[in-house]
Amino acid sequence: MPECWDGEHDIETPYGLLHVVIRGPPKGNRPAILTYHDVGLNHKLCFNTFFNFEDMQEITKHFVVCHVDAPGQQVGASQFPQGFKYVIGIGVGAGAYVLAKFALIFPDLVEGLVLMNIDPNGKGWIDWAATKLSGLTSTLPDTVLSHLFSQEELMNNSELVQSFRQQIGNVVNQANLQLFWNMYNSRRDLDINRPGTVPNAKTLRCPVMLVVGDNAPAEDGVVDCNSKLDPTTTTFLKMADSGGLPQVTQPGKLTEAFKYFLQGMGYMPSASMTRLARSRTASLTSASSVDGSRPQACTHSESSEGLGQVNHTMEVSC
Repeated sequence: MPECWDGEHDIETPYGLLHVVIRGPPKGNRPAILTYHDVGLNHKLCFNTFFNFEDMQEITKHFVVCHVDAPGQQVGASQFPQGFKYVIGIGVGAGAYVLAKFALIFPDLVEGLVLMNIDPNGKGWIDWAATKLSGLTSTLPDTVLSHLFSQEELMNNSELVQSFRQQIGNVVNQANLQLFWNMYNSRRDLDINRPGTVPNAKTLRCPVMLVVGDNAPAEDGVVDCNSKLDPTTTTFLKMADSGGLPQVTQPGKLTEAFKYFLQGMGYMPSASMTRLARSRTASLTSASSVDGSRPQACTHSESSEGLGQVNHTMEVSC
């Protein structure tokens, strides 16, 4: 891939203009890290804190990073660069759903997925009615904030919530945001099932790390998604004290878990422990998966489910 592709690109697609930001040149045959943000956000609001975190730089120097903004969601709302043979996806909320759908349709192009706040289920009639009612009684930014943050976070009205309210209300194009919000609430079930539970079960074939904050609005959806994936290739990470956006509130913890996830896939085997991990060695352990090939961080509980396989659950707290 030419080095000049490092930067921002506006790409014409059959479905509209797509804004893509590429950071760094390709690193040999390694996959690109592909991100997709949640409703109400863009790649900067959703991922800047995480990718700018000091310990994250040790990871990003090994991979080219490709941030995708949903059509019309970038600030200030060409042909896509060919050269990425496969990707490791990082998605949040709506972005997690999009990347999971992509992996189901094109499994050979996705080597791994980090899915934060994913809900694999479509909206039912009750959910649809509640969304319509909310639209009549709340402004669009407030409706989106209740999707992003826990009720406790909204009640406390922290500086983070105030900042996101200002950004969502004044930076993101409101007409485009309404279309994105409507699209996400019209999604269908991913229609996935744990292998062995139904004939010809369809599920994600790549390693998956599910991430959700404690008391986050998406917690039930992520737990349900975990029950539908192959437990031998899925890690469920529930992060304490992180609220609805763990990549923003706890970038250090998430960086640490992401590094272990990449090492379990065979990348960065000699990478050093993060500063956070070194400061918590007394409370952190690294455990292997069933076949001993996927190292796991902070594995506080492992439970047998369904077919007698081991499901990896990580509870991370300071």
